[in-house]
Order: sequence, then C-alpha cells, then structure tokens
Amino acid sequence: MPLPANPARLKSRPEKIGLGNELCGKGLHPLGLDDARDALLYVPESCAESARQPLVVSLHGAGGSATHGIDLFRWLADQRGFLLLAPPSRQQTWDVIRGGYGPDVRFIDTALAVVFRRCHPGAGSIALAGFSDGASYALSFGLANGELFRSILAYSPGFLAPPQMEGAPDIFVSHGTDDRVLRIDRCSRRIVPALELQGRRVVYREFEGGHTMPPEIASAGIDLFLSHSAQCGGLEPASISHRPK
Repeated sequence: MPLPANPARLKSRPEKIGLGNELCGKGLHPLGLDDARDALLYVPESCAESARQPLVVSLHGAGGSATHGIDLFRWLADQRGFLLLAPPSRQQTWDVIRGGYGPDVRFIDTALAVVFRRCHPGAGSIALAGFSDGASYALSFGLANGELFRSILAYSPGFLAPPQMEGAPDIFVSHGTDDRVLRIDRCSRRIVPALELQGRRVVYREFEGGHTMPPEIASAGIDLFLSHSAQCGGLEPASISHRPK
C-alpha cells in the first residue's frame, strides 16, 4: 500500500523558483505575509551578493515571535554571512504541539517561496534551527523535509514527532544538564539515542547550564552546518560529541 501523504512536507524548492528576481537589500525585511505575525528575513552586511548564500531558518520557543527567531542567530549571521529567516508560529507555539501539522507548515512554505525568489540559497545550503519548542519542531518538521534541509540544529528540544522521514540531514543537538524546563534525562538523552538507532548522523553537545543557548553552543551548531554546506562532507559525530560518562 502507498504511504499516506506527508502532512509536514514542504513544496518550495530553490531550483523550482527563479533566483534573484526580487532581490532584497541588506537589513531586516518583513515578508508581508501577515499583518499580525509576519515572517522576517535578515540579510547581513557580510552576506555575499553573487555567490549562493547559506540560509538558516530559525524557529522561536513557546510564546515567541519572528523577532525572537531573528535574535537567536542574528549576531552569528553578522559574523558568518548567512541569510536568516524567522517564520513565527500561527498560534502561541508550533502546530504539531497543539494537535497536528497544518497552518505552520503552510506558512513556512509560503515564506520559503518568497525567500527563494529574492535570494540565492543553494539546494544543499539550508539549515533548520530552533530553541526549546522550536527545537522540537525543527527536529520533527526537519526530518519530514530532510531533502530540503542540509542540517537540523536543535537547541534544548523536548520531543521528536515526524510524521514521515526523508533524506539524511546532519543533526546537531544541545542541552543543558541543569535544564529545569525540559529536563535532559527525559528529552535529549532519549532523543539522541533514538536518532542514532536509526543510523542518523548526530552531533550531541551537553553543557553545564539551564534552559538556554550559550554563545559557544549556538556557534558550534551553526559552524557545523556551514562547514558541511561548504564541503559537502562533515566530521564524524564521535569527534566532537560530548556525553556524560
């Protein structure tokens, strides 16, 4: 029997949309998709104009907004020169947490279509990143779209719930050992082994701290994505993983 349709699957692809025919200038741009909760695209001054530009799609935590999504990685976008897209959830948090994939998938698909018309991300140069509820959604939604996202960066995720999985994206997971919001033993220390049992590439970083995203941890995930994007290769997970003994 054929598999049921994947309710989380995105349709937008860079190669299906004319590149650069509505080019954005440098700075922060609302996409004009919703009056109340619009998506934001940030193009840093350091972003190359001619080359294909890496793109990070940033997902905020519960109760957040597009501004929160931008703030998670804006300083790194300035330093490393990548595009940053922050689509806000349609409600207080992401749709699958509220009952099932649907409105957020459609909104992210529309936002990506706009970005693909305006910018030049390569097919292998797109990452999906998130913190807290956004990390859970990045893992779940990202694995359902693993042919689009080169890397999935999950900072302090709570769960993993993809309807179907496709592709083989690189996965980065981090978690604070003293996290009192999403406890590490119930979350990442269960999620990561489950992914590894599936044969997934996972780089896992634990750090001393709570429900947060320290700068060095944020940098580690982004730099791993940019390295893999540029080299079409990557490090072995064991070479940089940090696990409890």
